[in-house]
Amino acid sequence: MCGICGVFDVTGAPVEQSLIQRMTMLIRHRGPDGAGSFVSGRVGLGHRRLSIIDLAGGAQPLANEDGTLQVVFNGEIYNYIELRDELIQKGHRFQTHSDTEVIVHGYEEWGDNCLQRFNGIFAFALWDGRRERLFLCRDHLGVKPLYYLTKGQFFAFSSEIKALLAVPGCPREVDLKALGELFALRYVPSPHTLFRDIKKLPPAHYLVVDAKGFNIERFWKCPPQVFSQGGEADIVERYQFLLQDAVRLQMRSDVPVGLFLSSGIDSGALLAMMSEQSGRPIHTFTIGFEEGEKSNETEDARLMARRFGADHAEMIVGPRDYLDYYERYLWDLEEPVGNESAAAFYFVSLIASKKVKVALTGQGADEPWAGYDRYLGMKLSEWYTKFPKSLTQGMIRPLVQRFVRDERVRRGVVALDEPDILSRLVKIYSFYNAEMKSRLFQPWVLQQISADGQDAKDALRRLQADVDTLDPLTQMLYIDTRANLPDDLLMVGDKTSMANSLEARVPYLDVRVVEFIESLPVNLKLRGLQGKYLHKKALRKWLPVDILEQKKKGFANPVHRWLRQSMKRYVNDSLLSQNAAVGRYFEPNYVKKLVTDHESGRQNYLRHIYLLISFELWHQKFIPA
Repeated sequence: MCGICGVFDVTGAPVEQSLIQRMTMLIRHRGPDGAGSFVSGRVGLGHRRLSIIDLAGGAQPLANEDGTLQVVFNGEIYNYIELRDELIQKGHRFQTHSDTEVIVHGYEEWGDNCLQRFNGIFAFALWDGRRERLFLCRDHLGVKPLYYLTKGQFFAFSSEIKALLAVPGCPREVDLKALGELFALRYVPSPHTLFRDIKKLPPAHYLVVDAKGFNIERFWKCPPQVFSQGGEADIVERYQFLLQDAVRLQMRSDVPVGLFLSSGIDSGALLAMMSEQSGRPIHTFTIGFEEGEKSNETEDARLMARRFGADHAEMIVGPRDYLDYYERYLWDLEEPVGNESAAAFYFVSLIASKKVKVALTGQGADEPWAGYDRYLGMKLSEWYTKFPKSLTQGMIRPLVQRFVRDERVRRGVVALDEPDILSRLVKIYSFYNAEMKSRLFQPWVLQQISADGQDAKDALRRLQADVDTLDPLTQMLYIDTRANLPDDLLMVGDKTSMANSLEARVPYLDVRVVEFIESLPVNLKLRGLQGKYLHKKALRKWLPVDILEQKKKGFANPVHRWLRQSMKRYVNDSLLSQNAAVGRYFEPNYVKKLVTDHESGRQNYLRHIYLLISFELWHQKFIPA
């Protein structure tokens, strides 16, 4: 796991070594073990290294034999050993044992189609000196980030936004369209960021810059096609094999590999599989929260670790820890999200980084397998829409809006009778409905965004087009796996782990696993009211029934109480002071009403307020006063 950056001036103007050094230094936390650069005429590449594979020989940039190809790479190619053997059989000569060199020789052998051969998490940039082209790509499901900036014929890229801000003349301005998307989806969907001129390469895409211009193509699409896989027993056996093989590949490392362990079944099953394949105890890591007795996972995780003989570590996080971390929270994330659990990933990465450089996580099992409550809502909406409008909109919705304080239930009911799939998706995600946004945003902002979520729908439409002939639940699972997951949860996981110089791997998002799940009928994912139906059945191989049937806790935390009590002053200082940036874009009186109603307990506006705080912190860090 590393950090990459670089520039390419199509006009032919020479790149300054000092610019590459400045960019590389800003992402040094992603690779504290070494740095390297390649500067030749109009192209420059920079690299920071976190040594995991081939500790002695894997320095970057890495070249082919005659130096005409130069690559900088962030991530891991898990099947590099198999590809290396294949390429050697074809006559390629390797100088190192690193997975990076497989990219160079794979490109020589298969050209741009080499991406079809890679199983891994990756973002890399390859300079082809013979063809005078810069080739960049991002992995199938967007586990690794890749941002870019274009200024006329000048192009720059990096693993993180902060390095692009070091490019002379890079504007620091809010993209208002992206701001509207953020307050519709709780994250900014690819290819936008909240910075007006900085974009992110969407997952499963590659980008080519050369004298002809700038071109982006998609290299992996794979819309779900249900195949006959045999009976449930055969499907379970195949799925178990794929999971075990994914864990086997992702445990490849020349340094110890640990695990983020919750009380849930996904990380528990990973621990069981890792323990089978390791000759030593697995390092496991869990966090809990002060005042979080009802939702803490520490005791259950401790028992799980003991069951499999793991070397376990844990940390209890309090409001003081959150307040201290908020000083740098958005500097690490670079993109605001409406996920109040996001900071928790920083703390579990912090304790893990004291013992390991690599940790597996259980992320990625819920989206393909319909593991969240919102998927049940999507299923229920199919019969709810058949009720008369006089009942659903005339009675049920007003009663829920008036008497129900749980904003998730309120959002769900509003979305249930929406016939348009994309509109339903946006309403499920939106903390702020159209009426709230019309009161929240300043008039000048409202003129430039779509309060009804149209921009957000347009951003997701490219993915829906792949599956628009399929049932609504399958559409939602497909879109979430390729939008919500990479642009929110995986982004948070990458940024917070790399802030601690730690590589996070996600076995449940092995591309073979995802393709297999998406080939299954939807009733094997959501059976009746039970999500992850066949997934749970398969995990019986490693976990007892009592664990498989316990309620999911996730990273639940008591932030809602902290915001009302110990962090109340922080909320007021962040959002209600005259110097708050939110006052430029949002109506201060309405923001104050949200905070007051939440503090009094009249409404639960935790996520609404958290999203505003995230934006405020981001603005303070990156946008000039």
